[in-house]
Amino acid sequence: MQFPTTLLKTSTLALSMLAGSVMAAVPADQVAKLGTSLTPMGAEKAGNADGSIPAWTGGLPVNAGAVDSKGFLADPFASEKPLFTITAANAQQYKDKLTAGQLAMFQRYPDTYKIPVYPTHRTAALPDDMYQAIKTSAQHTETVGNGNGLKNFDSHYYAFPIPQSGVEVVWNHTTRYRGGNIHRYITRVQPQTNGAFSMVSFEDEISYPANLPDLDKEKGKNILFYFIQRVNGPARLAGNVLLVHETIDQVAEPRQAWMYNAGQRRVRRAPQVAYDGPATASDGQATADNYDMYNGSPDRYDWKLVGKKELYIPYNSYKLDSPKLKYADIIKPGHINQDLTRYELHRVWEVEATLKSGERHIYAKRHMYFDEDTWQLAEVDHYDGRGQLWRVAEGHAQQYYHQKVPGYTAETLYDLVSGRYAVVGLKNEEKQSIVFGAKAVAGEYTPAALRQAGVR
Repeated sequence: MQFPTTLLKTSTLALSMLAGSVMAAVPADQVAKLGTSLTPMGAEKAGNADGSIPAWTGGLPVNAGAVDSKGFLADPFASEKPLFTITAANAQQYKDKLTAGQLAMFQRYPDTYKIPVYPTHRTAALPDDMYQAIKTSAQHTETVGNGNGLKNFDSHYYAFPIPQSGVEVVWNHTTRYRGGNIHRYITRVQPQTNGAFSMVSFEDEISYPANLPDLDKEKGKNILFYFIQRVNGPARLAGNVLLVHETIDQVAEPRQAWMYNAGQRRVRRAPQVAYDGPATASDGQATADNYDMYNGSPDRYDWKLVGKKELYIPYNSYKLDSPKLKYADIIKPGHINQDLTRYELHRVWEVEATLKSGERHIYAKRHMYFDEDTWQLAEVDHYDGRGQLWRVAEGHAQQYYHQKVPGYTAETLYDLVSGRYAVVGLKNEEKQSIVFGAKAVAGEYTPAALRQAGVR
């Protein structure tokens, strides 16, 4: 597998840095490529050899489409038709651009799983101040503690836009820009094998230390963000609230989590909200670190940077996000309605995570594929302790162009053994789309505030 030019030119530097527990920032001549031969986010600006991946020319403009009264975006590519559709019958023809997980889905659901492939559009764009923040990260940010923490991370975004190791690629996903403080109403569902389902409704808030004017800056030094998740339905779960202080170095200072149980009217610490602890209201179909495709401390895995490759990944998923759809239109037996999905050919960074000797996790190995333009995870294959492919995750992405924010439309996690799956992030029937730049105060993110928030 071929590594990108940037990696080849800096391989000697990378090897010398790996010898110590601290990895230095990249040299000035490499930083200078951001915005020139590389996009401001660190992707290769040029297209591929045959033109099936075009050059990046700035991403979607903020006026790429209409925004409705609830904040849902019009599909800028609504008139496009698939170039072709991959099915179980022809999947082997395209196997070099598919993951093992996608190929396994064709085997598991040969009559229904499909990948409609559309023209590729490199839609990713960020606000201009983010581009400067990315350069700052490239110049100064280092890993510490064998990659478990960050040093000189003053920009707070995209720690390693020119990564030298697998863990640095993971940090880019973890520290990516999400639109400042956000407020969103989303759903989680784990259908039965026959497609029957009931929805769990969440209200999420994420806030960043820099966007909390009343926060003690010293207390927020090792905080990446604050997170509140309220369960609004069904009735048996409504009123439960999860609070998380997401620390950067979770080995030096573990993630702090608390749960308000509406039935007991009590606030308790929630150490299980980490690693392979069960995800909230997931019916055992997802782990805590499956949320956001992957989250949390990297300390339990060894991270191997395999290189770059071209894959068909979910992208520009505006059709799937349409408020005209009902959840019943999307949720089907075995997997979501693939007729509503859109896949494009994009370059991805491939990282292989292998559980360290002596560590525990239900996933012994993860094969992870990160979109080069956004650093978001697009595909993750999860393997059990016997080395068997178990769960397949797909991140259906879209550019929230009105705010210049790449994000997810939905995240799916398919269990190849049980035939069930989890999908989180759908908002088609909710009262509004994501609110970016939401106002918040630090006082809302304390255990003392949880009981007031847990109104049943």
